[in-house]
Amino acid sequence: MSLYRFKSRETGDLVMLAPSGKHILDILGKDASSSGIIRPEEMPGAIAALRAAVQAEEAAQQQMKEEALAKGEPAPQFEAVSLRMRSAPFIEMLQRCAKAEVEIVWGV
Repeated sequence: MSLYRFKSRETGDLVMLAPSGKHILDILGKDASSSGIIRPEEMPGAIAALRAAVQAEEAAQQQMKEEALAKGEPAPQFEAVSLRMRSAPFIEMLQRCAKAEVEIVWGV
């Protein structure tokens, strides 16, 4: 699958390139290799998991920067588009769908 298309009756489709979509689904503990569903009752946990992953990524990057600075090395370079930016539209979709009590599906 080269793209992931997340669909719901509440929002427009959210399209992600395969690496980003797979990463999001991995964080959520969902099988990225086939179609799937996120039910409204799963959405608060999904939002919390994504936010925790963002915080963990940012903390790890900050630690790497500090370690490089302490060693007198140049700061490491990270992807220009962070997990925070990639996950923001998905978190918004989850919030809207949770409020409307509708599912999010992909691969269908």
